[in-house]
Amino acid sequence: MTATKSPHRIVFANEKGGTGKSTTAVHVAIALAYQGARVAAVDLDPRQRTFHRYLENRAETIKRRGIELPTADFVVFDGTDPAELDRISADLSAGHDFLIFDTPGRDDPLARHVATGADTLVTPLNDSFVDFDLIGQVDAETFKVRKLSFYAELIWEARKKRAMATIQEKRREMDWVVVRNRTQHVEARNMRRLDQALTELSKRVGFRIANGLSERVIYRELFPSGLTLLDKGHLGELGTSHLVARQELRALLANLNLPLPARAAPELALARPE
Repeated sequence: MTATKSPHRIVFANEKGGTGKSTTAVHVAIALAYQGARVAAVDLDPRQRTFHRYLENRAETIKRRGIELPTADFVVFDGTDPAELDRISADLSAGHDFLIFDTPGRDDPLARHVATGADTLVTPLNDSFVDFDLIGQVDAETFKVRKLSFYAELIWEARKKRAMATIQEKRREMDWVVVRNRTQHVEARNMRRLDQALTELSKRVGFRIANGLSERVIYRELFPSGLTLLDKGHLGELGTSHLVARQELRALLANLNLPLPARAAPELALARPE
C-alpha cells in the first residue's frame, strides 16, 4: 500500500557549508533504512558529492566485507533543469517511503526548487550567530531579531503556498526543522542569546528547533568506510562519547517526527538498549 503513495520528501538545505548537513542527512537516511523504510536519496552537489561518496563507500564496504547493511538507493544529479531533476527523482523514488535530498552549502536554484517542495525541511546550523544570519539578522546590542533573511522569507512564502494547497492536494504541511549541531563548543552566555533569538524567530516563521549532532571525530573517521553509528557489530568497541553520539542521533530522528510505514520496526534504530 505504501508503494502507491508518493514518498515523504526530506530536504537537507542550508546555504552555508560546514554545518554537518551531509553527515546528518546520511545518518538520518541509514536510521530510516534500519527501521525498515525504503529510502532513496539524491545528492544535488555534483562538485563535493559528500552524501553520494558516503553511500558509495558504504556499498564498497558491504561488498568487501561480505556483509548486509541497510542502505539507500542513491544518485548524484549534475544537471541544471528542475524538470529533469523531478523526472529522475520520481523514477528513483518509485516504491520508496522516503526521498532525501542533500543540497549544496551555497545558494543554488535546484536547492531552492526542492526546498519549496519538501514535506520535511531540515536546516542544520552551527550554534553561532554567523550561521544564524542565514535565517535572520539580530540587533548588535540587544540580540533581538531585526528581520528575516532572504532564505527564511523564501521558505516562509513556500510554506504559505503549500498551506493553501494542502487540502486540495491532500499533502501534509511543510514541517521546517532547524537542527542545532555542534552545541557543546558554545560559551554559555552566547548559547542563551542564540536560544532567545532562535525561539523568537521560530515563533515568527514557524519552524521547530531540534538538537542535532555534536562535533565528534567519529563522524570523520567513519566516512571512508561509509559506516554509521548505528552499525553495531561492525564498528569495534565504542567509547562513551560514541555511545552518547548515537543517543543524539536517536533523539534527532525521534524529534523529526517522520511518518514511518506500517511495516517499520522503530526499535531497530531507536529503542534498542546498548
